Amino acid sequence: MRILVVEDDKSNAEYVREGLIESGHNVDISSDGMDGLYMATEQKYDALIIDRMLPKLDGLALIQALRSSGNKTPVLVLSSLAKVEERVKGLRSGGDDYLVKPFAFSELLARIETLTRRGGNVAQSEQGQLQVGNLVMNLLSHTVTRDGKNIPLQNREFKLLEFLMRHADQVVTRTMLLEGVWDFYFNPQTNLIDAQVSKLRQKIDKGFDKSLIHTIRGAGYKVSANGP
Repeated sequence: MRILVVEDDKSNAEYVREGLIESGHNVDISSDGMDGLYMATEQKYDALIIDRMLPKLDGLALIQALRSSGNKTPVLVLSSLAKVEERVKGLRSGGDDYLVKPFAFSELLARIETLTRRGGNVAQSEQGQLQVGNLVMNLLSHTVTRDGKNIPLQNREFKLLEFLMRHADQVVTRTMLLEGVWDFYFNPQTNLIDAQVSKLRQKIDKGFDKSLIHTIRGAGYKVSANGP
């Protein structure tokens, strides 16, 4: 894929660039909003990674300008603003996803792959939804339903499920979950992951004929409507 990174923090831009190149992607970098808008308009990209706070033109204004011109390239917004209302602003401005700094590169890569995936079992709509089978997560309203039934989740459970759904049909290791959901970059030597997944499974799968959360023995977990 060809990806444009619009980020004024040089060290962060280089960190993302190197990781994407190592993952087999072609990457261009822009350090301000106006230049980023020009590059995104004049050249063809498979995905855009746009920092929210940029010189010359704010990231959200950049996205709005792209959308108003008819540009539908998937956009991942990067921001240090973590509150729900800020995430909502990012999505409503035309962003397809919103990732809070600091972040694990593995999560950024997974989100980009999800945004650019065609077909498959998981879909992200223009309304900011993730869907696996009859399980739907609305990123704007912070709600989850299965077969139309509302499933109340605590914040950590929501984040855990979101991470799993973004990796739908893929095996997610415990290390990936520790980094992506708990921001742990070490093994706490507890059954934290197993206990939380067990609680989440009770809410998501109990009462339904088909399980969506699967344990992959010796590897981790997988969310899939097609079985383990």
